[in-house]
Amino acid sequence: MRNWWLAPIVGAGLVAATVGFTAFAFPNNTQSAKKAEVFQQLDLFADILAKAQSNYVTEFDSTEAIEAAINGMLASLDPHSSYLDPDDFKDMQTQTSGEYGGLGIEVTAQDGFVKVVSPMDGTPASRAGIKSGDFLTAIDGKSIVGLPLNDAVKQMRGAIGSAINVTVVREAVEPFDVSLTREVIRPEVVKTKAVGDVGYLRVTTFNEQTVKALDAGLEKVRKDVKGGLKGLVLDLRDNPGGLLEASIEVSSRFLNGGEVVSTRGRRETDQRRYNAVRVNRFPDVPIVVLINGGSASAAEIVAGALQDRKRAVVLGVTSFGKGSVQTVLPLGPGKGAMRLTTSRYYTPSGRSIQGAGIEPDFEVAPVRLSDKDIEDLKTRAARFSESALPHALENDQGAERKPPHVPADMPPEGYTGEDYQLDQAVALIRAGKASPGSTNMVQAAPVPATP
Repeated sequence: MRNWWLAPIVGAGLVAATVGFTAFAFPNNTQSAKKAEVFQQLDLFADILAKAQSNYVTEFDSTEAIEAAINGMLASLDPHSSYLDPDDFKDMQTQTSGEYGGLGIEVTAQDGFVKVVSPMDGTPASRAGIKSGDFLTAIDGKSIVGLPLNDAVKQMRGAIGSAINVTVVREAVEPFDVSLTREVIRPEVVKTKAVGDVGYLRVTTFNEQTVKALDAGLEKVRKDVKGGLKGLVLDLRDNPGGLLEASIEVSSRFLNGGEVVSTRGRRETDQRRYNAVRVNRFPDVPIVVLINGGSASAAEIVAGALQDRKRAVVLGVTSFGKGSVQTVLPLGPGKGAMRLTTSRYYTPSGRSIQGAGIEPDFEVAPVRLSDKDIEDLKTRAARFSESALPHALENDQGAERKPPHVPADMPPEGYTGEDYQLDQAVALIRAGKASPGSTNMVQAAPVPATP
């Protein structure tokens, strides 16, 4: 069975695919010229390495230098392609199982910095107050700026119970240090509660445990909500993604067959359509999906599928915008693996969300914006999206992320609730505007929160 890795982060899941290939395989009409060019460049690389080894001011580890060069080559293609040394590859396989050691933080690289995609609920990073969009600049007082992402992540890992000090840079705040203790990360991938007559399910990541946990959560919600479910809220905010297969199975819980997502790449094997398994658990229950700028990859697949199929309405703010698929290609014993972008994915209607993100049907801000917040909106939005990452793939359909703007709805002055977006989702359901096939799907007026 072939699996796919869809998270724009270090840590949410694994794909394994045994793919054989011949190095420097080119079309026949250009094969000789291309081979000659490639070998000429490899000869140049070997010459540079040899001169550096002989003349650099201090001795250095040539293996580390070569790995850095490989990562630099892959990073020049797009922000999600990289080399995994044997230890990284093993760690990734462990993470897919849904249990691993670390801080519980999903990160990516941007402009030489380690940027937080999202802290995972109930982990050291989350408890310490690290937020989506934060930049990590040093570990235990030693700068990690400019360090390859894999190397920075290695430094964040360590023995369970060991301490680590991370320097955080946050917009409009002086840099500050956060002390953390490493622990075994057992993410609670699904959280549930009853909000009166509405069931709430938060999915934090897509790994091998997600579908089983979601099934258990759905049953719990069914029992906890007395008098029958009026609707469901599926919370995918700050969900960084994970396994494609998990996103398809999660979508299947709310669809009666039909397409969930399709992929297209250079090879015929990359052209695929993935359909929902017929296990729709609540066929007549209205659903609202919550998203934000930290909802990425597999989370966007679920939101896009339910939105396109008119099975749910989407509420929140525009998602991250990662519309590409990565395959992890094992390189053989002792060589690790290569994570490579191999295709783009498309929602059931055929749209690419690469760079543009999933736009909500009901645009709702989580907090009320002050005049200063509104002035800084463009800067903040430009720092946290797929399109802002260096070498990000272009959208092949020309779709672009909407310019930063003030959301259509935000908490009123004096709002004292805990979660305005959730309040609005529940209000939509109770107002009958989240029913499957509703004619009020897009650009509906904000619904007042129900006390």
